[in-house]
Amino acid sequence: METFYFDNAATTCLRPEVVSVMSDVLNNCYGNPSSTHSFGRHAKTQIENSRKQIAESLGALPAEIVFTSGGTEADNQILRGVIRDLGVTRIISSTIEHRAVTHSIDQLVIEYGIKADFVNLLENGAVDLNHLQKLLEDSQDLTLVSLMHINNEIGVKIDLDMVANLCKSHGAFFHSDTVQTIGHYSINLSQTPVDFLVASAHKFHGPKGVGFAFIRKNSNLKPLIFGGSQERGHRAGTESVHNIVGMAKALEISLDKLDEEKAYIASLKNQFVTRLKNEIPEVKFNGNSDRVEETTYTLVNVRLPLSAQKAPLLLFQLDLKGIACSKGSACQSGSDSGSHVLSAILSPDELSKPSIRFSFSAMNTPKEIDFLVEVLKELIASAA
Repeated sequence: METFYFDNAATTCLRPEVVSVMSDVLNNCYGNPSSTHSFGRHAKTQIENSRKQIAESLGALPAEIVFTSGGTEADNQILRGVIRDLGVTRIISSTIEHRAVTHSIDQLVIEYGIKADFVNLLENGAVDLNHLQKLLEDSQDLTLVSLMHINNEIGVKIDLDMVANLCKSHGAFFHSDTVQTIGHYSINLSQTPVDFLVASAHKFHGPKGVGFAFIRKNSNLKPLIFGGSQERGHRAGTESVHNIVGMAKALEISLDKLDEEKAYIASLKNQFVTRLKNEIPEVKFNGNSDRVEETTYTLVNVRLPLSAQKAPLLLFQLDLKGIACSKGSACQSGSDSGSHVLSAILSPDELSKPSIRFSFSAMNTPKEIDFLVEVLKELIASAA
């Protein structure tokens, strides 16, 4: 059976060039990077070249890039670090952050007794910047603002520069989960005063199990994982050289092809949205995810005109047709609690309808989009 992959917000396939460089490292660069002999020095050089390459692509210093196992670890290191090491006593966040952030905040409230405030959301799920400013003005507590750049379920964005400068003007630290951003948008950290951000390689056609934290120079965060002195003391443990090199290569290619692939993927999204609106007008778009100018070009979150009784089998029926997609974050796929993101912006009646996230990459084709729409029409017609 032919398969069609529309779950790129969950993970992406490896580019062939990434597989090639990783294979070369696995075969020819197997020394421990902490060893002082030639095998170790060779591995260490691969890591530091990758660090420099990633830093330069983001307008950062190499010392500001800390390699991790992915975005979740990086979020935990930063959130825990600012409380433990920098004296932060208050976090401002939102209720639609990734669980790596919301669950970390919950735990920090229990462990450290910090105050957690949540910014209001607009009807489409976007952050109410006026309320954020008021929250920053209303307290003298040393504060961290933690807001994701692009939401992984509905695609709403914040203005990274605006929020960063707002935080800076009020003496607050700013952390942004940019897992859905890195490799898909240009960021210049020499101009945008973000204190901390995170990335995960498998979101931009790199390997799973590797990512990085950007930690602004002189932030004085201590490590989350203790042991050896790897990563300049920021993260103990023998580095995964092949994964780090693969991540650097994946980011290089993604940024080199950014304008071309962004335009192509946006055209796929517009094709999908236009056909849905014309041929299944009852479909609704959660978080205004149909609007490329307001949300990321990589995904659409649709609410289908099906009853609550039909909803549980929808993903299964799509899978039988060879279509891979998601009802929300892949991190929640084993949970029956539903999407905390959609719960924050939809009414109970709207939540009773099945919502599906379709996310695209440059590996998708217009023909696949047409097939997807035809399958959706067929499923909705058969349920009538």
